[in-house]
Amino acid sequence: MTQSTSPKPSAELQKNPLISFGRGITAYLEVKPTDIAPAIEFLLEQAQYAVDLAVNPITPANWNDLVEPLEDATESLTRSWGVISHLNSVADAPELRAAYGEMMPKVTAFFSGLGQNLALYQKFKDLSLSADFSSLSHAQKKVIDNSLRDFRLGGAELPDSHKLRFAQIQDEQALLGKAFSDHVLDATDGFVHSIQDISELAGLPEDAIAAAADLAKQKNLQGWAFSLHFPSYYPVMQYSENRELRRLMYLAYVTRSSELAPQYGKGELDWDNTQNMLDQLCLREEEAHMLGFSNYADLSLAPKMANTVDEVDLFLTNFAIKAKPFAQKDWQELCEFAKAELALVDGLEPWDIPFAAERLKQARYSFSENELKQYFPLPKVLDGLFEVIQTLFDVKIESANLPTWHVDVQSFAVKDQAGKIRAYFYLDPYARPGKRGGAWMDDARGRRELPNGEIQIPIAYLVCNFAAPVKVDGVMRQPTITHDDVITLFHESGHGLHHLLTQVSALGVSGINGVEWDAVELPSQFMENFCWEWEVLEKMTAHAQTGKPLPRELFDKMLAAKNFQNGLATLRQIVMSLTDWRLHSSFDAKGAKGQAVLDASRAIADEYNIIAQPEISRWINSFSHIFAGGYAAGYYSYKWAEVLSADAYSAFEEAAKLTGSVLDAKTGTRYRREILEVGGSRPAAESFKAFRGREPSIDALLRHGGLA
Repeated sequence: MTQSTSPKPSAELQKNPLISFGRGITAYLEVKPTDIAPAIEFLLEQAQYAVDLAVNPITPANWNDLVEPLEDATESLTRSWGVISHLNSVADAPELRAAYGEMMPKVTAFFSGLGQNLALYQKFKDLSLSADFSSLSHAQKKVIDNSLRDFRLGGAELPDSHKLRFAQIQDEQALLGKAFSDHVLDATDGFVHSIQDISELAGLPEDAIAAAADLAKQKNLQGWAFSLHFPSYYPVMQYSENRELRRLMYLAYVTRSSELAPQYGKGELDWDNTQNMLDQLCLREEEAHMLGFSNYADLSLAPKMANTVDEVDLFLTNFAIKAKPFAQKDWQELCEFAKAELALVDGLEPWDIPFAAERLKQARYSFSENELKQYFPLPKVLDGLFEVIQTLFDVKIESANLPTWHVDVQSFAVKDQAGKIRAYFYLDPYARPGKRGGAWMDDARGRRELPNGEIQIPIAYLVCNFAAPVKVDGVMRQPTITHDDVITLFHESGHGLHHLLTQVSALGVSGINGVEWDAVELPSQFMENFCWEWEVLEKMTAHAQTGKPLPRELFDKMLAAKNFQNGLATLRQIVMSLTDWRLHSSFDAKGAKGQAVLDASRAIADEYNIIAQPEISRWINSFSHIFAGGYAAGYYSYKWAEVLSADAYSAFEEAAKLTGSVLDAKTGTRYRREILEVGGSRPAAESFKAFRGREPSIDALLRHGGLA
């Protein structure tokens, strides 16, 4: 029986920070674990009321009466749940994790039920066939079309006897994904190695040693300490002359969340993801079969650009064939150098590879990554990034004062030339305990036209894990980041721009919403290209001690080294993509046991890679992208979209031949209008063609990567 009025929050609930922010911005620091259950319970009740009203026979099947009220209620739920999920990723704590885990099954069940609601599906079909449909905007029509597709993929057409099991599958997958992520974070946080003798730190840069001293103090240890968080781990692998230290750190890193972690990583068996992976693959296979697809990879393509499983497999294998000769050359050079110059006569062990590669790079190009890093103070890099965005896309970026969740988090406003705010975004730059590793952009709020005609402006989270600033001789140094970190920052800003600069007013397809998964990396990878342009770097560099910009001579060396060992790096990414793809297309998960996932990953590496997967390696056990990050049967998207992004960037290279600058505002305006502003309101292939005037070509990517 439908209620007569929508549920209203009690006086107490109105004070809850997960409710009280309404359409505004959350007071993150006020959110307590005890706020989560009452807020989400109420928002679920409110959302269910909206669903019940939508399916009521007296509710007209039109946009204003059907879609908008439903969108209102579900957006309130997803935004509050998004805040909780975000805090779980950047400020993990036992109480928060428990409260999040308690409500996850209920939220998952609601959205599973929504996707299976046959009456609601029928209402959307009625709208699509009605006279009102023709009067909708192009974006609104795309929302309806996507919704109909998602109803089918959500199990709406399943027999009633199958729907309960389908819902259970969604619930189990959500819990397993969360557990996988928790295990990786716990394994990463749970390892610390301390050193008391400074001679064991030979080769490490000064800032890495200072960071290790800081970590030791935080952990109440003597001397210096290292963790498996990337800013602590990787400098050891890259610079440490202490081979035993490199070995120890490598073994701990590659055995995270596996049965070997207690032996090598001081972890716990409870964090072993071996069975978790099998369970997830079994559930995905079962879900695909229930929906009539031959495998999960086939199911995953329904909302993507690529058309068939074989098409993606062929794309990856052909790419591997093109990259393999370059990878073989890279490996041969590295082995010869290590034997001749580093006295590693018995061959390279896995923990030697980053160290040897850095030494070869220094020998060949006469600079080190650490030397280069001193020219990239984060504030100066941000100024340079903002200058690129402002020049190309005709906006202004200014500091804002939004509520944050940590003292290091910054907020910014994106304004048009008249000073009107078009969007906001957060930047959370540094690694810290309790923060998930990696870098990502997430949707804090989407752009939409509200029922009163006002435009709700978008907000994005940009999250990185750079090394935090450290004190040297009692003086706090400004934070410097590596050039790879600069590329990461530009990458995530590209995702952010896709979300922030949209001009679409229908929430379901505004910004990144509704964009095909294998095209969503186009704007992010596109932005990376500017990190290799002299006219950009010249203005965004200032040496941490001298303040002088990057010398042209060093830039030329850096450019010469751009594709150093890129054959190996490219092949590694393709092997990861093929591992993901084949686990979801041809792996028999139901009949698999024990280490079957590891064995499958090793077989693919043996077939395509130059460097054999080490016997000790359990890298697949921490492959969060596909087991906890939404990239299941989608990791190929990085390479697929890289073709699009490199080709899109070539339009700016062509403009530079005429104007003398890749920061060509005319081309930038066209890119903004045809790619960024349209979001998911039309197929990505159409957006690309509208910008480029033709189908995409792989030539630019091969040229940029030195693989032509």
